Amino acid sequence: MNDLYNSKKVVWSLVAVFALVWLYVLGIRSLVPPDEGRYAEMAREMWASGDWITTRLNGIKYFEKPPLQTWMNALTFSLFGLGEWQARLWTGLCGLGGVLFTAYTAKRVFGARAGFYAGLVLGSSLFWVASGQINSLDMGLSGMMTIALGALLIAQRDDATPAERRNWMLLCWAGMALAVLAKGLIGLVLPGAVLVLYTALSRDLAIWQRLHLGKGLLLFCAIAAPWFVLVALRNPEQPHFFFIHEHWERFLLKTHHREGPWYYFLLLLIPGVMPWLGLLPQALWHGARRDPGGTFQPRLLLLVWAVFITFFFSASSSKLPGYILPVYPALALLLASYLEGAARRSRVTAAGLVLLAGVVGMALLPYMVQSGERHPDERLLLQLYQPWVLAAAIVAAAGGALALLHARQLRRDMTVLTLAVAGFISVQLLLAGFEHYGQLRSGKALALAMRAELRPDMPVYSVLTYEQSMTFYLDRPVTLVEYWDEFTFGLQQQPELSIPTLDQFYQRWRAHTANGKKAMAIVGLNTLRVMQGHGLPLRVVAQDSRRAVITNL
Repeated sequence: MNDLYNSKKVVWSLVAVFALVWLYVLGIRSLVPPDEGRYAEMAREMWASGDWITTRLNGIKYFEKPPLQTWMNALTFSLFGLGEWQARLWTGLCGLGGVLFTAYTAKRVFGARAGFYAGLVLGSSLFWVASGQINSLDMGLSGMMTIALGALLIAQRDDATPAERRNWMLLCWAGMALAVLAKGLIGLVLPGAVLVLYTALSRDLAIWQRLHLGKGLLLFCAIAAPWFVLVALRNPEQPHFFFIHEHWERFLLKTHHREGPWYYFLLLLIPGVMPWLGLLPQALWHGARRDPGGTFQPRLLLLVWAVFITFFFSASSSKLPGYILPVYPALALLLASYLEGAARRSRVTAAGLVLLAGVVGMALLPYMVQSGERHPDERLLLQLYQPWVLAAAIVAAAGGALALLHARQLRRDMTVLTLAVAGFISVQLLLAGFEHYGQLRSGKALALAMRAELRPDMPVYSVLTYEQSMTFYLDRPVTLVEYWDEFTFGLQQQPELSIPTLDQFYQRWRAHTANGKKAMAIVGLNTLRVMQGHGLPLRVVAQDSRRAVITNL
């Protein structure tokens, strides 16, 4: 039982089950705004319009991010139709591929057992698993950066042949180019800065002669540059907005109101790396130790990758949880490398911490609903979520207890496998139970009620709000009324696509009524009361605790 990593039957059975579960759960939840609805709708519009150069959201030019995820989602829609699992498929494949490639990298660089452990660690880390089930850009970026990191490690091994070094370095350059197309210049800046810091710390200046800079830069430009050229030719306003506003100003200024304390991402790492938190300090310390007898220092490079990216985003004025995601493959490789030779005490500590986390979760569960003054709907949603949290806590506690038993009996592989299975199942339970909240946030039920009355020529307005997921479920854009936010730049280019004031909307609404033309609108409940107070003709088609759908006839 201590040599599971050597059994192909065991390894491939685990891979098959893991992949099937990972892909199946992509379609069991509604698309939760803002990110899931936004990127699904952008891809739907690209697929419907046939314009694969100019990215749009709600029919309005939208240049905040590059197009890789929009392309992949649009391609998925063209192959498999519109749907929730289709909208998450690219993200899911990036997360799944990241796990498999991290395992392969560990096997090539550190050995077969480390490869087995690396896959188990990354495939069960709370934040990586959860992010792999959500349609957002961060997993796409992380998947491409994992390709760059893994290919670099394999290429720079001391025993790599010249052909291996060339081929793997070209893959590394391709991964960085795709990372740029996924989320911008950080796909090149972050790996480049990591390499500079690694060189300074390791004093391995010769690594720059092994990067195949000439061929690599040509390949990088061939992959990354064409879209930037084409989109700039069609939209001359795009380069300044994308490169200056979305990179320089987002990093330095607080214009996006996404600030956080300097330790924001350090706090996220604590739950995000579970169930491996008990091993993380030792793994990081292990990574700082020099590998004897070798020129290339893979553990040092991994440590620099994890630490630099964490502190890079910690210094940014804009902070969102997903920014830290690219460090998890590096942490998984460090953890796997350490686990391979870790003493029993370390594995006992890791298992005991997971057991404790499960027990504490069960003990604190009653306070989810009782603490603070909560809105009745929020209280109900928390009550519906409680059984799922309880189930996840029970699985964590049971997995920790069983892993503790294996650790005490010196079953290394079974200890790691048990913790991984418990961690993976716990995250899936937490995600599945979130669907009650997801249904409310997405507005899917309201969108389906609207579609029952919608006609192709019927105008639809979104008043003082934009419901990110509803436009996807409606299968069409809406006309914004006195709403700017992330559309500000696009509407400056295309002001005719919105109604700037409520008074102008009221005039148009009354004109539709006078002409006998039916119109629909999505409004918040406060806005609904204001419109009723103005005596506007309206009928409520559907309503929930957050918003309402109305018609004029």
